[in-house]
Amino acid sequence: MMRRLATAFPILLLLLAGGAAAEEPAPSSADAQAIRQVIEGQLAAFLRDDGAAAFAFASPDIQTRFHDPDTFMQMVQSGYRPVYRPQEVEFGDLTLHEGTPIQEVLVVAAAGQPVMALYFMEQQPDGSWRINGCTLVKAPDQSA
Repeated sequence: MMRRLATAFPILLLLLAGGAAAEEPAPSSADAQAIRQVIEGQLAAFLRDDGAAAFAFASPDIQTRFHDPDTFMQMVQSGYRPVYRPQEVEFGDLTLHEGTPIQEVLVVAAAGQPVMALYFMEQQPDGSWRINGCTLVKAPDQSA
């Protein structure tokens, strides 16, 4: 039923896919590092099947939507298998679109299929970062 966390971002995804994203300055290197650490932390929690830790990296809106770590993990296991059990992870560009940082992460699924995970990040009032959604899209052709 809920196949994608980023249901609030369909228009954003259409803009990104069409290359219509407005040019905005990149996030600071400190923010980029913090964002990467959050995503790496959640991926590590998935590998340990640590639902509480994985859920803690989600934004308050995502936590409200899924209520508890068990429900969140069930959604991830059923709809986000490539990020739940990646064979490989490679961080790509971190861009801003209308003020929202979006981190590209190339993951290789268990079957060897590359998938691009777009992580939508949200800065919290205390300055920390949380994941506010993730969408899986076809990985760009890397044979060129």
